[in-house]
Amino acid sequence: MAYKFEIFKDKAGEFRVRFRASNGEVMFSSEGYASKSSAKNMIESIKKNAPDAEVVDDSAG
Repeated sequence: MAYKFEIFKDKAGEFRVRFRASNGEVMFSSEGYASKSSAKNMIESIKKNAPDAEVVDDSAG
């Protein structure tokens, strides 16, 4: 299985996005969106803007 985005509806009826790793593990889930198009826009934004995202380590030590 390849990495993938999944759009689903939560119990409150909002659209959310899960990102799954190739082993099926959920790597992250999004906030809720009122419309499916907003969830799809979030996916496209990540694809477009995140390849060179900075990693900030705020952990102590």
